[in-house]
Amino acid sequence: MEMSTLWWVFAGAAVVAELLTGTLYLLMVATGMVAGALAAHAGASTTMQITVAAIVGLVATAGWHFFKKKDLAVDANANTDVNQDIGATVHVSHWKHDGTAQVNYRGANWAVQAAPGAAQHTGNYRVTALSGNRLVVEPV
Repeated sequence: MEMSTLWWVFAGAAVVAELLTGTLYLLMVATGMVAGALAAHAGASTTMQITVAAIVGLVATAGWHFFKKKDLAVDANANTDVNQDIGATVHVSHWKHDGTAQVNYRGANWAVQAAPGAAQHTGNYRVTALSGNRLVVEPV
């Protein structure tokens, strides 16, 4: 059996394992194995095939790790993928002395508080985050 065939079989096995786990790291390893198969097709030695597969797999895995780490850096309380209220507009008609207000939003009364440094005046505000059960807002 040719080395390129073995690389393709190993890459396929890694993809199947990836489909069972869902982490995408094995897909990056499979990318390295595909690079090893392409190196075998190009006539590279076994040592060179392993080196190419290792380098491509390592770079792809590290790249995915840092991409996911950057993606998780967003606070869930201010992430629009987690909370549908982020970005919504509410109308504040009166601020209380403690820096909070009551607004009618989505058919219910909600407590709001101004974002740090945001002015507290009547008018429309955009929801920027949630703090417990309060909407954190800033002027539109």
